[in-house]
Amino acid sequence: MSVEAPDKPGTGVGGLPAPAGRGSSAGPWRGLGLLVAAAALLLLSLAGIWVGTRDIPFTATWSLLWHPDGSNAAVVIHDYRIPRTALGLLVGVALGLSGALMQALTRNPLADPGLLGVSLGASTGVVVGIAFLGVGTVLGYVWFAFLGAALASVAVHLLGSAGRRLVTPDRLVVAGAAVTAVLYAFNSAVLLLHPRAFDEFRFWTVGSLAGRKYDVVYVILPFVVVGALIALALARPLNALAMGDQVGRALGVHVGRTRLFGAVAVMLLCGAATAAAGPIGFVGLAVPHIARFLVGPDQRWVLAYSALLAPILLIGADVLGRVLGSPGEVQVGIVTAFLGGPLFLALCRRRKLVML
Repeated sequence: MSVEAPDKPGTGVGGLPAPAGRGSSAGPWRGLGLLVAAAALLLLSLAGIWVGTRDIPFTATWSLLWHPDGSNAAVVIHDYRIPRTALGLLVGVALGLSGALMQALTRNPLADPGLLGVSLGASTGVVVGIAFLGVGTVLGYVWFAFLGAALASVAVHLLGSAGRRLVTPDRLVVAGAAVTAVLYAFNSAVLLLHPRAFDEFRFWTVGSLAGRKYDVVYVILPFVVVGALIALALARPLNALAMGDQVGRALGVHVGRTRLFGAVAVMLLCGAATAAAGPIGFVGLAVPHIARFLVGPDQRWVLAYSALLAPILLIGADVLGRVLGSPGEVQVGIVTAFLGGPLFLALCRRRKLVML
């Protein structure tokens, strides 16, 4: 269970001591940490523009970045690498914030859009759109991904709360696994029966930033911005709800409205990210835990750090995939799975999963 954000360094809800060693004494250093993370993200973004299957020296990359001359190298940088890096930034922000939001809303440290079936629900929406309605544009993918994510979220919640008044974290995880299994089977059946849909879907399902251009960035940008603004606006209400609904109500939080807007933000963020880059796992699971380790349980800081650390992880994984797969590349979804899998196993092996 999580606790409310401290109003002063070293204190928690109602003056209770904040957990030691988890950012309670970080105080002013948390703001400096954001600046360091922003600088690291900038450097990785430059690496994303520089590193690729075509070897372009860094000095030439830097010059062409500001003064394109129409050469093939300039086309590669401006038409492929810059939009790819920009998309990695947007998708990373979306996955980091949606994972942090979902963990806070459910008070479940294992919650993320992939684990609870939201990402695969978005994938199912895309599969249906391609196979049955002939959808072939990114904007079309986005709308069907939103619908699939929404239906999957509702299904997981209904299964997790069946027979009980309260939803428990373990029941949500089991419900998410069940919904994921059903959706995976449905997707497999549809793709086997529709070869054209399979041809379009197979390049998208592994999770990749390759081949995306500015049109993809422009399509998902408004959804990610709106979802991010909603998520950041919910930081204080989420702090109040961290010790339970009754405490939140006593502190003046509208519980139902907070959860509704949180669900809308998760659907906007996860739907846009999945539609643009395919299902990319473990980013939404791993990053909020790293953020809480650095700055403690205050959702204001957790969300802010998640919005920076997630694109750092995603762009870094994309660059690493290009280096490891040279002269080709390893898709970013595969790299994040290798990086995030050990963290997931470590969380499962802990005797008690907490949100502190």
